[in-house]
Amino acid sequence: MVKSKTKSNRPRRFPQGDRLSKQPSLAPSPLLESETRSQRPAGQGTRHRTHRRRTQDRRPANNFNQPQKTVFNQDGKLKVIVLGGNEEVGRNMTVLEYENDIIIIDMGLQFPEEDMPGIDYIIPNIEYLKGKVKKIRGVFITHGHYDHIGAIPHLIGQLNNPIIYSSDLTLAMISKRQEDFKSNGDLRLQAVTTNDVIKAGVFTVSFFGVSHNIPTSMGIVVDTPLGKIVHTGDFKLSLESSGDTPSEIDKIAALSGQKVLALLADSTNASQPGHQLSESEIQVNLDEIIRNAKGRLIIGTFASLLSRIQQIVWAAEKLGKKITFDGYSMKTNVEIAQSLGYLKMKKGTLISLKEIDDYPKNKIIIMCTGAQGEGRAVLMRIANQEHRSLKIEPADTVVFSSSVVPGNERSVQRLKDSIYRLGAEVIHYQMVDIHAGGHAKAEDLKFLLKLVQPEYFVPIEGNHSFLRMHAKIAEATGINPLKIFVADNGQVIEFTKKGGRLTSTKVPSDYVFVDGLGVGDVSNIVIRDRQMMAADGMIVVIATIRGKTGQLVQNPDLISRGFIYMKENKELVEATRKKVRSILKDYNPKTSANDAYIKEKIRNEIGKFLFQKTERRPMVLPVIIEV
Repeated sequence: MVKSKTKSNRPRRFPQGDRLSKQPSLAPSPLLESETRSQRPAGQGTRHRTHRRRTQDRRPANNFNQPQKTVFNQDGKLKVIVLGGNEEVGRNMTVLEYENDIIIIDMGLQFPEEDMPGIDYIIPNIEYLKGKVKKIRGVFITHGHYDHIGAIPHLIGQLNNPIIYSSDLTLAMISKRQEDFKSNGDLRLQAVTTNDVIKAGVFTVSFFGVSHNIPTSMGIVVDTPLGKIVHTGDFKLSLESSGDTPSEIDKIAALSGQKVLALLADSTNASQPGHQLSESEIQVNLDEIIRNAKGRLIIGTFASLLSRIQQIVWAAEKLGKKITFDGYSMKTNVEIAQSLGYLKMKKGTLISLKEIDDYPKNKIIIMCTGAQGEGRAVLMRIANQEHRSLKIEPADTVVFSSSVVPGNERSVQRLKDSIYRLGAEVIHYQMVDIHAGGHAKAEDLKFLLKLVQPEYFVPIEGNHSFLRMHAKIAEATGINPLKIFVADNGQVIEFTKKGGRLTSTKVPSDYVFVDGLGVGDVSNIVIRDRQMMAADGMIVVIATIRGKTGQLVQNPDLISRGFIYMKENKELVEATRKKVRSILKDYNPKTSANDAYIKEKIRNEIGKFLFQKTERRPMVLPVIIEV
């Protein structure tokens, strides 16, 4: 077992377990030659010490694409429930349940929308699983982006800390994030490769490599008593190795000869026609921009976009330039990827931020976080002239090497405007191809569907419109429309030996908000209150009355925050006080329920009164003090 905590800051390699057998390749492809496979029972993950596997737990390895010989009861029901990710971009989490066994795929977060003031992020609702924790045989993570791993620190303990299976890079990122939640205890982590097979109750789980914009991304194949469930994770189809891990197309193609009961596939770019850009095209354009830069290059991108970081490192080394990184999460990810061999960098390429003035300006590349316009990220602080050491100069070129996440358009535009005002040149993906998304477009999705030939199809990961577009693509490839299930979050898809159906049953899947240290203690009502205060402010009405008589001791006090400036609105203030006095005539100190009644009356009538006067609806907070 390996603990998630480490004594040093250096990321640790996670044990891979024993290789128990060697299998011949499935197709004449270098991707599959000399593969080794091992099958490990769930429940034997890694903690602080290496755990010796008992002889009786060893099982012969399974060929990835061969039917399982183990015979299970096929009279049960297989449930597929997407708890998050099907009505938004983010908080991805899928549950597979067969009788007394459950596995979970991904456990991510979603960043808040602009109308969610004060919220840090949103995580899946796991109410459905809380009475079933003894059935959970493992959590399988497709890759290391926060929309797939970000909720783990908040949820894994509530699920009795099941083993988390993923690649060594992904586990290192999970472990590093767990260090920010020291009170949560240790995680049980077990590394796998795409050659491994894991036994998890009635499920047999195997993996295939996919291209995404972070190394070691994987799709997952789950053998169930009723057939195979294929989950793509985030993916695009690529055979290149320019910054990305090539997709294991041969493994995916070999699935078509088996009974693939259902394909669950990434829908993020289903509305985008054509094929995804190749990374080799992006590399050419990045090389050109880096070569022609007259001054410093400041490149903003996602902290976890390791494929892009690798491409820029290659270009810098080719052109004799130096790189520095700024932003805690980016520096952390670079350190982890370097230590595990997933980011290659020659000695002398990397310099510290303090050293940039030691070199000619046209030899400096600064890679940083904040390309999405995040308020406190590095690029925004540079643009707002709040960075402790970096100031925009007229000869600088600022490159946005990422697409804009839906919902961030306005903040990104404001960021660009601020940079333009400071005189720098701005280059973004709409001007030149400097970003290839990590998600397959329509033609690639069509190719995958024809390759796998599933009996049922379930589009996942994306807003409802994305899922619908993906469903249309599936129908165009010949899949029976009655066997295409567009499910909302929480909607139960059920399979039996007689077939599958999208049921009307829904399990809880509403937002769980994380606000500072609070998890789930902020409800939609609180969000509405915050929206109201953000839009129209608030006004506090303080009435001091005599407890025996109910008479006002003094004129009601008003406190305005974000509503009006009281010194400039004396007439409105006095009219409001007069209205409060008239309401308090009904106050009866001898009736215990009267306080609540009067407060509600003040809230409603003062709210209506102020709207009539201002056409704004501030939050009204009545306070009654008895003396």
